[in-house]
Amino acid sequence: MASLGNVGSGYWYGPDGQLDCSAAVLKALRDYRAAETEIRRSTRDSMGMGETDILALRYLLRVQASGKQVVPKDLSRFLNITSASTTSLIDRLVASGHVRREAHPSDRRSVVVVPTVESDQEVRETLGAMHRRMMAVAEGLSAEEARVVVDFLQRMTESLQLREEELKVH
Repeated sequence: MASLGNVGSGYWYGPDGQLDCSAAVLKALRDYRAAETEIRRSTRDSMGMGETDILALRYLLRVQASGKQVVPKDLSRFLNITSASTTSLIDRLVASGHVRREAHPSDRRSVVVVPTVESDQEVRETLGAMHRRMMAVAEGLSAEEARVVVDFLQRMTESLQLREEELKVH
């Protein structure tokens, strides 16, 4: 497993001058999130799309790859947005050439939303190299290291979800 590396100075060190490993882990997690946020912003800018547009397009491509079809209601549910917002989103993606509406194969009152071949290629070109680099890092972990990382991230996720649930109760 990688060392804690250069975590800088300041409050990552305890009063005795020893590295505070917990603080260093949280800093590394924040650094990763900042880098991920920046690459997402850069990707959105290069594709001329907003965050919701990118999420929708990735969802459509993933569902299409599984051999299924998406109706607007599926997109609304996935993104947790209203049907009116979904219609505006689909209109934007159609106008930009990223998706097209097609007649539903079994319900003539409905349409399916289909990503274009060009949008699939654009996403692959824009995100492919980054995903390959990330996969190479993950593949470089031993089974035990991967187990530790997955367990840590799952527990961090649960700790955040618990806070959300507490807020909903009060």
